[in-house]
Amino acid sequence: MARTETMPGIDELKQDALDIFLAGVAAADPHDAVVNALEVHDGEWSKAGRIFVIAAGKAAVPMMRAALETLPEGKIAEALAVTNYENVAEIDGVTVIGASHPLPDENGAAGAREVERIAHQAKASDLVLCLISGGASALMPAPVEGVTLEEKIATNDLLLKSGADIVAMNIVRKALSRLKGGGLARAISPAQGLALILSDVPGDDLAIIASGPTVADPAPPAKALEIVRGLGLADRLPQSVMAHLEARASHPAKDFVHTTENLLVGSNRISLSATENAADHRGYEVIVLSEWLEGDVQAAAEAFLDAGQTAPAGQKTAILAGGETSVHVTGTGKGGRNQEMALRFAALCESNPLPGDWAFLSGGTDGRDGPTDAAGGLVTPQTIPALEAKGLSAEDYLANNDAYHALRQADALVTTGGTGTNVADLQVLLLG
Repeated sequence: MARTETMPGIDELKQDALDIFLAGVAAADPHDAVVNALEVHDGEWSKAGRIFVIAAGKAAVPMMRAALETLPEGKIAEALAVTNYENVAEIDGVTVIGASHPLPDENGAAGAREVERIAHQAKASDLVLCLISGGASALMPAPVEGVTLEEKIATNDLLLKSGADIVAMNIVRKALSRLKGGGLARAISPAQGLALILSDVPGDDLAIIASGPTVADPAPPAKALEIVRGLGLADRLPQSVMAHLEARASHPAKDFVHTTENLLVGSNRISLSATENAADHRGYEVIVLSEWLEGDVQAAAEAFLDAGQTAPAGQKTAILAGGETSVHVTGTGKGGRNQEMALRFAALCESNPLPGDWAFLSGGTDGRDGPTDAAGGLVTPQTIPALEAKGLSAEDYLANNDAYHALRQADALVTTGGTGTNVADLQVLLLG
């Protein structure tokens, strides 16, 4: 039966969209996830001689705090957290290193060396607790021999701008890293390892999250070379990178020997479910467009528009999705995939209007969309007219991949600050 509540105006739709998004972010709370996992799996750490704790990713700080609250203090030999600059915080007894994301930097490389040092010093009677969250791949750059950090940064930048999805990017990253693709698990052996993992990838594939530092790489050795050639990057990548990928492709895969147990403790699907509950609580009929939205942002925006145009009329409707889209960058502007999707959706609605009022939010659960200080964008039927009133063109901004400045001009940015978690993105379309 259709709801009969009074239809909300644009301001109420905007607030509801933001509240629903934040409910999804809250459901990915890494602190609770770690505490619950350690309480259930106390056998893994209670018998260990010493415990070394390594946290890496955008949720490293709250995951580390949760671990320290749960583990016996006298057993912890050393604790290290590597996170993005925005999420850095002091923790007593813990070395916290801030590093760059999405493009790696020297601080991240130093953090990666510290991770390796701790992993190698653990003995067979010890436990190395690894707290892994999204972003750890870029935050712990450990280039293979013969490839410099600058060359790896250049490679990562080209991958980000190529429109490659996260699966393809991580296969290449793993091929160029000492830690990714199970490298950390190898370094931990013969000590026991326990990895608690917060997922930000489709299907919660542990080999993909943070490029799988504690999980075997399932891709054949030649796959990374195949990907960069398919993306047309072979002539643009550093020679050392291509030489390594070509040499790697010519050798068979090595046996994966390790002593690490991997546990998933949070995911985008859990957060999407929380947005469903929040929307239902506010009186919206809920439609889940996709449990993992991926592909180009333009296609994703069009899918939301189609869903909005075919939604049941005369009732409050929430169309929701979670996932991670991609942008093929050709311009020199500033923005991220969520901001670009929001601006593209608003532009589409100008030529193909939705019936009645609406609000659309696309945001990253980590609070940072691309190399910006915004989590994403929140647009309404007022967004494009607000730009035009200033003599500005949304199409010009989109052509330059400059969604950040367009949305800022229209007062349509979503700015949450660093959230301390990362389970990819969430989208909320509310129809009045």
